[in-house]
Amino acid sequence: MKKFVILAALLLPLGACSQTEQGAAIGGLGGAAIGSAVAGDPVEGAVIGGAIGAVGGALIGNASERGECRYRDRRGRIYEARCPRHYDRSRYYRRHHRDRYYRY
Repeated sequence: MKKFVILAALLLPLGACSQTEQGAAIGGLGGAAIGSAVAGDPVEGAVIGGAIGAVGGALIGNASERGECRYRDRRGRIYEARCPRHYDRSRYYRRHHRDRYYRY
């Protein structure tokens, strides 16, 4: 039961991340696990494997994002369209508590 709670606490926050961030986290964890198991020095293997896995996972996750945003019209209906040019949700979200763009 304790392992399940720890695993849930580690994986639950990934639901709020974008595909790029999820890919980096999963790739980093997988790369660290494989690197420590395969390398002669487990610490060095985990560090190198984690770094390579995080970069690879981020690239794969970024390629799988659709690049569309969700908008809400005046009547409250949600629709999808292309994101604004040079869109960066993190900068917009810091300025406003309720953002109107939701990136996939």
